[in-house]
Amino acid sequence: MPDIFEITCEDENNAFITLLKSAEYEKGGILSGIPVAVKDNISTKGIETTAGSKILKEYIPPYDAHVVAMLKKEGAAIVGKTNMDEFGMGTTTENSAFGPTTNPCDPTRVPGGSSGGSAAAIASGMVPMALGSDTGGSIRCPASFCGIVGLKPTYGRVSRYGLIAYSNSLEQIGPMAKDVSGVSTLMKIISAPDEFDSTAYHNQYTHDPDPESIKGKKIGIPSEYFGEGVDERVAEKVRDAVGVLEELGAETVECSIPSMSYALAAYYVTCTSEASSNLSRFDGIRFGPKVDAKRRWHEEFRDFRGEYFGEEVIRRIMLGTFALSAGYYGKYYAKAQIAKQNVRKDFLRVLKEVDVLAGPTMPNIAYKLGEKSDPLEMYLSDILTVPANLAGVPAISVPCGKVDNMPVGLQIIGKHFDDETVIDTAAACKQEAA
Repeated sequence: MPDIFEITCEDENNAFITLLKSAEYEKGGILSGIPVAVKDNISTKGIETTAGSKILKEYIPPYDAHVVAMLKKEGAAIVGKTNMDEFGMGTTTENSAFGPTTNPCDPTRVPGGSSGGSAAAIASGMVPMALGSDTGGSIRCPASFCGIVGLKPTYGRVSRYGLIAYSNSLEQIGPMAKDVSGVSTLMKIISAPDEFDSTAYHNQYTHDPDPESIKGKKIGIPSEYFGEGVDERVAEKVRDAVGVLEELGAETVECSIPSMSYALAAYYVTCTSEASSNLSRFDGIRFGPKVDAKRRWHEEFRDFRGEYFGEEVIRRIMLGTFALSAGYYGKYYAKAQIAKQNVRKDFLRVLKEVDVLAGPTMPNIAYKLGEKSDPLEMYLSDILTVPANLAGVPAISVPCGKVDNMPVGLQIIGKHFDDETVIDTAAACKQEAA
């Protein structure tokens, strides 16, 4: 018989959409009895999964995502589903149909997004680790804002089976924890091979963090990561953290990634185009409240989606549909794919000369609630995280100090399928958690 983990703490930051009072777990695994939270766009059998949207309210998946099945196999107690920007579309977790999540370090500020609920659950002490998903920084941004550790693995290193799709070519499930060791432990479990995901490689992570391996490593410092728009106080904390790595025996090398200048535009054209296709399945027939069968289908389809999708989701569907429409596909989407490949080539070129790249995770500390009400301002805040998704390379955010008593994240980016070196480098940092 499975044991029961009882939940006794209060959710003061609205970190969870669904918080279970008790959770079963199997004894004997690596995570036996350890509570783990799961982002609400990752399927959990028998537990409501909404992706932060009214359109999926009361949807109960009939199966577990591969990563959830692996967690359960190792004895994890799945204690609930964390709050998120609707369908992963946002940088603040204010775009949730279930209300915003607040930052445990300062409740007047956002926790970052879209995996803000997972980050807040860890930073507040409710759970020691959680799963998130990262399409353009959705793990690393909240990790930076909340002072925890979050990894976006190499694209294909972790199965996406059971993840509610937003942008298939960019997003990746990844681990979040209060320290690097916890992230590494989760990676060992969730990177197990999966025959149900044709984009997943059979390359399981089995590594233990080795901070001593930093000696002799070359760290590239891209000038673009310290350019216009980056708070100088944030940049200073990151430079100090890199200085610690130099003291431990690493060598730093100045470098440049010119394609950064059009990475953000390429990202938003790509992700909104894929979202317009992926979200077409939410038509009022298969998911959500039932439609009026007496009306014409196209009228009911229009009104249903207009009522149950949030404003940001509607905006991105419209942008993506426009980019894919006749006469504009070649002008926007096709060019975005060329730009995406150029970003990838730039990273491959630079990473031939160094072992990892380092820079700020986010250009600023966590924003005040409501501060990024202008969508364009919110999109611009992703400038330092989206390139790793376009290139498909692994990237981690680790705490490296504070500005105005709020956490600052150091981002470390590595080579394809060299998540091990990324985690080793993060483990060598003088981690300063929230």
